[in-house]
Amino acid sequence: MSNSSREALRKFFVLGYDELRTRLIRRLGSVELASDALHDTWLRIDNARPAGIVLSPKHYLLQMASNTALKRRSTEKRFVTLTDAKMAIGLVDDAPDPERAAIARSEVEALARALAELTPRRRDILLSSRLKCIPLWAIAERLGISQRLVEIELKHALAHCALRLKRKVIKRFGPKLSEGSEAEQDQI
Repeated sequence: MSNSSREALRKFFVLGYDELRTRLIRRLGSVELASDALHDTWLRIDNARPAGIVLSPKHYLLQMASNTALKRRSTEKRFVTLTDAKMAIGLVDDAPDPERAAIARSEVEALARALAELTPRRRDILLSSRLKCIPLWAIAERLGISQRLVEIELKHALAHCALRLKRKVIKRFGPKLSEGSEAEQDQI
């Protein structure tokens, strides 16, 4: 292709860009694909080698952009996204969506406020028992109090946090009671 033909294509491309884009969007059904194809076409004008003289730059550029878009589509179809692959093999993304993440952050903040309201001993007993998994007898021994007092303090700490978080206290230890029993809700 001669330099004058390339210049003519470049000039028509710049002047007729909106029309080319509109026609490509209609033809391809995608604004993004049409824009990408036109970008690639602009870059390929220098390497274009038409068989003869370009009689209609508009049609030549439109066909060039369409071919580029079709090539891009076929290339993209060969690749599988990570999401597609996970869905195909049955993996589910367990990452929380933004809404669930925001709710979780606010609950953690509410728990931190509730823990700050506890007495130091109750906070220590709750964190030692629930986070560090230290047996109640060991906590009692460390604090120099009875295991029964540790159980009572733990029960009060759990009730306080449950009240602040608007949750029910979940029973963790003690005898198994029948389902729906009111006594079960009152126990730790």
